[in-house]
Amino acid sequence: MGDQLGNLMNGFANALTPMNLMWVFVGCLLGTAVGVLPGLGSSMAVALLLPVTFSLDPVAAFIMFAGIYYGGLFGDSTTAILLNTPGNSSAIASTFEGHRMAKRGRAPQALATSAIGAFTGGLLATILVAFFAPVLADLATVFGPAEYFALAVVAFIATAAVVSDSAVKGIAALGIGLALALIGIDGISGASRFTFGLPSLLDGIDIVVITVGLLALGEVLHVASRIHKDSTATAMTVGKRPFLSKGEFREAMPAWLRGTAWGLPFGAIPAGGSEIPTFLAFGTERRLDRRRKDPQFGKGAIRGLAAPEAAANATAGSAMGSLLALGLPTSATAAIMLAAFQQYGMQPGPLLFTRNGDLVWALLASLFIGMFVLLIINLPFAPLWAKLLLIPKPYLYAGITVFAALGVYATSSSIVDLVLLVLLGLLGFVLRRFGMPLAPVLIAVILGPLAETSLRRTLAVSEGDAGALFASGITLTLYGLLAVGIVWVVISKIRGRARVDI
Repeated sequence: MGDQLGNLMNGFANALTPMNLMWVFVGCLLGTAVGVLPGLGSSMAVALLLPVTFSLDPVAAFIMFAGIYYGGLFGDSTTAILLNTPGNSSAIASTFEGHRMAKRGRAPQALATSAIGAFTGGLLATILVAFFAPVLADLATVFGPAEYFALAVVAFIATAAVVSDSAVKGIAALGIGLALALIGIDGISGASRFTFGLPSLLDGIDIVVITVGLLALGEVLHVASRIHKDSTATAMTVGKRPFLSKGEFREAMPAWLRGTAWGLPFGAIPAGGSEIPTFLAFGTERRLDRRRKDPQFGKGAIRGLAAPEAAANATAGSAMGSLLALGLPTSATAAIMLAAFQQYGMQPGPLLFTRNGDLVWALLASLFIGMFVLLIINLPFAPLWAKLLLIPKPYLYAGITVFAALGVYATSSSIVDLVLLVLLGLLGFVLRRFGMPLAPVLIAVILGPLAETSLRRTLAVSEGDAGALFASGITLTLYGLLAVGIVWVVISKIRGRARVDI
């Protein structure tokens, strides 16, 4: 422990120079600026801005990268909260209560909640990485195909049962998402499925197209359909109070810590990025909220935003430990960072701390610095970002539509993707019209391929023996927790109906 602390202090000595501080400041600004553009997001911000860092020396380059990394994550949440358009799939869970807060005139508080949650989750995760990276690496090695499948099943059922008030609607939405996930080439056999003869669908439907279509364009169509029927559907205001009150801070603090606890272990395992912990954190807060005398979920619950934000950034932080200790990228952004290491002739893995220790510890120090700089920049700017909602509604939603189309087209230059965007927007509108939840659709699209591939690999290795799905302690624990959760939900609903009958 003492050696790690000394190495970290040396890293801060290398990182805390006026020029390096300028680069982390520039990185935070650029990452946030690109991240807030609908359809782009944090991974696109990193990909677009990474070449800029190659002209710098390695320490300055990775310090600037740290700013871009966390700035892009905050940009994802900004568009999720204000425009109901997550820049990346890690911010999907933040749209549910975050956007409701914005619609009720609490956009500055929502953005402040996001910034502090990102800081809390990222800070605790980076501390964990700095001192316990080998432990995180060991966690990643114990997960095989059967464990990944169990994890996906738990995420499917938990999301379908928790996010929706109706289990039937939740499962139906899950089925729609799994159907979308089947489009493309089968990863095991190489056969094409449901592509309708279109070569552009061989790789499946991009997650950016699905999230922007269902959430952004679907919201635009929903608002447009009710603009003359329900004036509150488009009535957005920006409150005068820019920051969190003491009461709001006390309410959000436990959710930040619970969200961080969900996010920390998931960064070390390649189980679909930060989507699982953000949804699990959201579901936990929703279950706790139902026990309150005055439930807030559905009205803009601050805890429903605080927990997913902390979980997403805790996952992003612990993913760095998996990358550095194992050379295992567990997210798209981590994969881009792996390319950055290789650009400088370094290979992340067990020997990285020995061969390139000075640079690694400077990078870890820069992650701490980047989070503080991001908090300093974005807390004062929260009211300014919130004023986007003061744009007249026809112009605002027209702008969302234009930026969504441009963002989707920029990622692939495909007309087919634009057609899919419109079709998915209509699907999102229909789902809203009939009160079906969007979260199960999105989590099924994201984790469907992982679940299918893991299931088929497990059965292939075991020669068709289904018992292999339950052969390890981890899988039995996950299925056991799932069974307990289902029984608890059923009992709670039975008791609820009994109270109503009385």
